Amino acid sequence: MNLVSITFKNLARNRFRVVLTILGVAMPVVAFVLLRTVIWAWELGAEVAAKDRVVTRHKVTFIMTLPLHYVSELQQHAKELGVKQSTFAVWFGAKDPAHDQEYFATLGVDPRTYLDVYTEMSVTPQEKQAWLQNRKGALVGDVLARKCGWKVGDKVTLQTPFYPDTPDWEFTIEGIYQATAKSVDRSGFLFHYDYMNESIDVRQRDQVGWMVSRVVDPSRAAEVGVRIDKMFDEQETQTLSQDEGAFQASFLGSFSALLKTIHVISIVILVIMSLILGNTMAMGVRERTNEYGILRAVGFLPKHLVGFVLGESLLLAGFGGALGLLLAYPFVEQGLGRFVEENMGNYFPYFRVTPETALVAFIAALVVGILAAAVPAYRVSKLRVVEALRRVV
Repeated sequence: MNLVSITFKNLARNRFRVVLTILGVAMPVVAFVLLRTVIWAWELGAEVAAKDRVVTRHKVTFIMTLPLHYVSELQQHAKELGVKQSTFAVWFGAKDPAHDQEYFATLGVDPRTYLDVYTEMSVTPQEKQAWLQNRKGALVGDVLARKCGWKVGDKVTLQTPFYPDTPDWEFTIEGIYQATAKSVDRSGFLFHYDYMNESIDVRQRDQVGWMVSRVVDPSRAAEVGVRIDKMFDEQETQTLSQDEGAFQASFLGSFSALLKTIHVISIVILVIMSLILGNTMAMGVRERTNEYGILRAVGFLPKHLVGFVLGESLLLAGFGGALGLLLAYPFVEQGLGRFVEENMGNYFPYFRVTPETALVAFIAALVVGILAAAVPAYRVSKLRVVEALRRVV
């Protein structure tokens, strides 16, 4: 019998407690994986952003609009700015009364240029042509179409609080696009900007939310952004241009407090897990104090006793971490992940448990196992034979 087999036998002496402890470790691992996946999914937009797109918005805030004539000026100077193609969009904020629980992005865009800038959107030539020709036509993402049960040719009526004078906006689904990259939202609803612009109050017309440019040289995207901003410096509204990754990062910056809170909660979960495991190890060491005294009396060294305690703690943490990962995968990725992707695709187009997240969770469980055994192992290493045996007598 070696030291490893002795460690396993010690664990098997109180199986009910061991099972509860493993479950006590597994549940925090599931919560830890979930929170880390939320952070990963949230930051994914900046990581997968196109390197050759520059977003230009109002210098003060994203929610303020830009004059429509900025678009034509940008297109006129595209060559000298280093821009291949430019387009624009405006947030419409509409919902479908027939699916009032569904939230999706509704954007008024320039259909002649939008798909040239967002080349990751794949749509058949027939559907693209039909969309271009119908001023009330709409192009929707495949995820949104599947969720709402829409198909090409369907009539859809949307309502938006931004333009209360026009309660109902009628559209015809002319195409359903697929995404060939993670940088595109598959739950988008795109329609002709002109249709909206000509239907709203004259005081609200000729405003766009932001402009997007595809640059000639992706390595000089930042430089192109500076040129664009300089071009509008002397005009009535100043702009702020960023490459798409920086733009996504600045958008995430507005939620930095929330992300920090999630980070803190994930650390608190690890602390709770260490307390659960530490309590189990302390109880086990206290109950076997006399046995450790006998082992010391027959020649076992303090390092052997430390090995028993540390080994038990690592085994419990390892089993708990593995069980937590086994539970997290179907719960987070297959269950909750599918729900999030279909219903919150604007924010979390991909909600998956990555190998890195699983590895970090398992390593964290092992580290917690070491920390939980630190104090009991130290105490048992200092155990004196006479004092340990005296507790038996």
